[in-house]
Amino acid sequence: MPSIFAYQSSEVDWCESNFQHSELVAEFYNTFSNVTFFIFGPLMMFLMYPYAQKRSRCIYITWILFMVIGLFSMYFHMTLSLLGQLLDEIAILWLLASSYSIWMPRCYFPTFLGENRPRFTCLVLITTVVSTFLSFLRPVINAYALNSIAVHILYIVFQEYKKTNNKELRHIMEVSVVLWAFALTSWISDRVLCSFWQWINFFYLHSIWHVLISITFPYGMVTMALVDARYEMPGHTLKVRYWPRDTWPVGLPYVEVSDDKNC
Repeated sequence: MPSIFAYQSSEVDWCESNFQHSELVAEFYNTFSNVTFFIFGPLMMFLMYPYAQKRSRCIYITWILFMVIGLFSMYFHMTLSLLGQLLDEIAILWLLASSYSIWMPRCYFPTFLGENRPRFTCLVLITTVVSTFLSFLRPVINAYALNSIAVHILYIVFQEYKKTNNKELRHIMEVSVVLWAFALTSWISDRVLCSFWQWINFFYLHSIWHVLISITFPYGMVTMALVDARYEMPGHTLKVRYWPRDTWPVGLPYVEVSDDKNC
């Protein structure tokens, strides 16, 4: 049995041909497409700084984990090692856990917890620790299990979409879901239709997944921040802005926080 550190010790291999551009990098495009995590991570930490000061500095943990995912994903695709795969997937798991702990609306907490966020955070922590250990049992199914969590997130987004008439919130929810759908389609197509993509000599769908999902997370984060503000920040108004300019057709979303003042 190969060492978990060894090249190609993971059972997971993507559609891109291995070692085509370097003897050290197994999947060249899948490796370096993760650069977007290192661009958007620090930028969003800067743009969301005022919001984090008002809401919770724990939000920085999500962006640190976001960049850690980019680092571990690069390592995984460079080596296709079992260690790289596990580090990548466990980092994603903990990013989802931290996001749940911070932004999950209290009305969706399990009934036995009431609306107690510290207890909910403890439940999430215990579940995540157990899931971390379980991820070592059948690593080949980890990615499918992580993607299945999106079903619950979509359910929450759909419920909140029905509750609001805010056009700004509805718009960013719609964009987030569309981006996620395109990203997931790329991921599934790379897994299921690999022979077709190899036939037409197009090996880049998993690389596209990296780019799209790294854009989807900022949109998703802003979506949850706006939803969360309705429950947790009643004295503040959140306004969506886009970097580098609001007037550009494409931009990176962030929120601007202002205090409500009674005249």
